[in-house]
Amino acid sequence: MGQGQGKIRRYDSKINAISRLVDSGIILLTFLALFDLFHVEWQPLHIWGILFAILLFNFFAELQDAYRSWRGTQVKEEIISVLTSWLAAVATLILVDIIFIKSSFYSDYSIAVWIIATPIELISWHVVVRMLLMVLRKKGFNTRNVAILGETELGLRLEDAFKEMDWSGYRFNGYYDDRTGERLAKKPNGETLVLKGDLPQLIADCKAGTIDTVYITLAMSAEKRIKQVAEMLADTTASVYLVPDIFTFNLLNSRWVDLQGITAISIYETPFAGLNSVVKRIEDVVLSFLILIIISVPMLLIAIGIKFTSKGPVLFKQSRYGIDGENIKVWKFRSMTVSEDGGKVVQATQGDSRITEFGGFLRRTSLDELPQFLNSLTGSMSIVGPRPHAVAHNEEYRQQIQGYMLRHKVKPGITGLAQINGFRGETDTLDKMEGRVRYDLRYIQTWSLSLDLKIIFLTIFKGFKHKNAY
Repeated sequence: MGQGQGKIRRYDSKINAISRLVDSGIILLTFLALFDLFHVEWQPLHIWGILFAILLFNFFAELQDAYRSWRGTQVKEEIISVLTSWLAAVATLILVDIIFIKSSFYSDYSIAVWIIATPIELISWHVVVRMLLMVLRKKGFNTRNVAILGETELGLRLEDAFKEMDWSGYRFNGYYDDRTGERLAKKPNGETLVLKGDLPQLIADCKAGTIDTVYITLAMSAEKRIKQVAEMLADTTASVYLVPDIFTFNLLNSRWVDLQGITAISIYETPFAGLNSVVKRIEDVVLSFLILIIISVPMLLIAIGIKFTSKGPVLFKQSRYGIDGENIKVWKFRSMTVSEDGGKVVQATQGDSRITEFGGFLRRTSLDELPQFLNSLTGSMSIVGPRPHAVAHNEEYRQQIQGYMLRHKVKPGITGLAQINGFRGETDTLDKMEGRVRYDLRYIQTWSLSLDLKIIFLTIFKGFKHKNAY
């Protein structure tokens, strides 16, 4: 087989296009049916509204990756993506109307019913199709007998994925490998897996039709071996997938890009590139503006409290690392008798004499962080993201924790995944800081609009107070 060129295409793109079309049709037909049911007179605003609703839903659905292969996602993930996309589309329409049009269209009974009924119908058809496919696959329709070439750690992970996707129609037949003994991967309990056979046996099974799909999980260093295996499998009708062991890297929001037909996979990348950055910025501006309106009176009362209980300014600015490590100034209510911002910053500890009595209350309840919504509104911070640490602490921990600086691939946040999981307040041990960083990197790896909204919601109920905050 000679040196070839080709373009890597997205899997199931036609099915995804049909799914988008059906979703758009459901939004439109539900609108038409309800207007006919309630005998609503059509207005130009209605036409523009339904068009923008469809466009916005598809836009947010793409951001949520709602139309990726059905075989590779769970029903719960798909339902959340569809529901979040619809709520985001409706919220955007309502916000545009409040600021610019002022028609109050959402107060109409038929529109309200449409807003509620549409996501129910969208989710229902997605679930019904899933159930139908599951039934057909259990009866033997559209199933695939799969084998893994390479009894490696990656192969074990792939086997686990197949077992967790028992509804997908993948039937795992076993491993094939030319190696023996200690070179083979073992399960966590030390058990050596039983091989179905070597490479010649795999070729024979593929030719006999007992194997439909082969996944190659050999090490990336075995390039010549992989090419040889691919050439031998070309003499069968089996589908062949190469699973590169890129998980040896600590992937940060990995994605693939197409460069004139050449595919590259990112190892370290921010999730906020392209349209995602626009969505994130809109989220920050809109929510920060609304929250600042709500908390303006409490902030005024806090400012008065600080002024009357201790000497010094109400607010102070502290240097932090922002996105890409750039220096930013973070606003806070003063809670101490000092305003440290130098090469050495001592973390607050329990019973710290520098903390004022009123400042202790502010720190325990996170009210000292409220001015940071101004940072979020102006763009140096986000509402959700890794909490910014003092510059001195960054320089200390970047030497001790692998991948620490990767948390600066996004804007720092007022709250984050680490904070709602208990990593708030003093990080007096390296283990605590490692735990915080682990959650920060997980946030970057798994970011979605729905995750941001979930973190904000949980922060209200569990993120403001914590035993380690003082």
